[in-house]
Amino acid sequence: MIARLVIALGLLLAALPVRAALDIEEVTTPGGLTAWLVEDRSLPFVAIDLRFSGGSAIDPPDRPGAVNLMTALLEEGAGTRDASGFQAEAEALAARFQFRTRRDTVAISARMLTENRAESVALLRDALTVPRFDADAVERVRAQVLAGLAQDAQDPEAQASDAFFAAMFGDHPYGHPPEGNATAVAALTADDLRAAHAAALSRGNVHIGVAGDIGAEELAPLLDALLGGLPATGAPLPGPPPAPPPGGLAVMPFDTPQSVAVFGQAAIAEDDPDFIATFVINQIVGGSGFESRLMSELREKRGLTYGVYSWLAPLDGAPLWMGQVASSNATMAQAVDLIREQWADVAGGGVSQAELDAAKTYLTGAYPLRFDGKDRIASILSGMQQSGRPIDYVLDRNAMVAAVTLDDIRRVAGRVMDAEALRFVVVGQPADMVGQ
Repeated sequence: MIARLVIALGLLLAALPVRAALDIEEVTTPGGLTAWLVEDRSLPFVAIDLRFSGGSAIDPPDRPGAVNLMTALLEEGAGTRDASGFQAEAEALAARFQFRTRRDTVAISARMLTENRAESVALLRDALTVPRFDADAVERVRAQVLAGLAQDAQDPEAQASDAFFAAMFGDHPYGHPPEGNATAVAALTADDLRAAHAAALSRGNVHIGVAGDIGAEELAPLLDALLGGLPATGAPLPGPPPAPPPGGLAVMPFDTPQSVAVFGQAAIAEDDPDFIATFVINQIVGGSGFESRLMSELREKRGLTYGVYSWLAPLDGAPLWMGQVASSNATMAQAVDLIREQWADVAGGGVSQAELDAAKTYLTGAYPLRFDGKDRIASILSGMQQSGRPIDYVLDRNAMVAAVTLDDIRRVAGRVMDAEALRFVVVGQPADMVGQ
């Protein structure tokens, strides 16, 4: 009995509004930067998350992978420090930096001790503003990227994902992987990397989230010192891609006993009034856990897969509703048919009140658990800014989820879901499947 009471209390506390533990402050610096801050003096460190809009989407058409390679080199020498000097100083300061490129974003995360904050900020500032792109570092990191591309060429999941984006977006920048391709990456020069740096990192396209042992009066000058050396503007963002092609099926032969399928259709943007309802629908169809429609139908009832999932991928200007499944070559055709059937059933109003209640309970209960550390909080804050969320979104999100009704679900599913628009890319040797 005591154990059950403890578990129940834990679940109740997890479901409390984030409002009780999260106070977000908007900070505007003298230099005109805006950041969202959660001050937390409980531990002597601070997490900073920077998101520069653009990412690999601003790669020149003939230089795919330039922004990714540039980003990977930011901690490989900066200012007066070569690569080993930079790493040694970061280690001595106990500062941790991460640099990542996505289709829409260059994301930079930093974690630093309060006692070493000034020195850590100076080190990160040099990485952002005066990277060296030394020849030896360029060749070493280029070799790592090329090795990753070679590995992806032997990975059916990576091949299915790349082929899906190519099928959906064609020659638009979203159509190529952020890492580029081997031919283009091998040809990139130091001048290409300097051009990518100037294009991708600017004060005008940055979103800033901060959490930890710092107040607004300390943060404002810190951010101006960190980012003031960047140009005011970078490269223009690409326009939205053409409308995705109609649904269909593509099969890529690959010597493997198990096929992988990536599937999806166009979705609605995060600022659409129906987005929250769509988010709940996705949980019902293919979200986390074993209770989703797709997991129940494909895994639990028929044993066709170990896992099948769907998610919303809110690319700027081209949001997608995507999913992935792996199944044996003999059963992949059945798996694809069942996904289409479930998609059509939900679109046709087939969701029950019990399914809606379970999805809302999961989503509202799990949400506070996302705020389990300063790094996660800083990342959430910068991501909210980039996606256009209001500053009080985290405080109101659970209430918005709880307010979704069955009528909302049925109306929105009919609006946004279309089984005929689903496009599948299957990599493997699936039986009885022919591309359309």
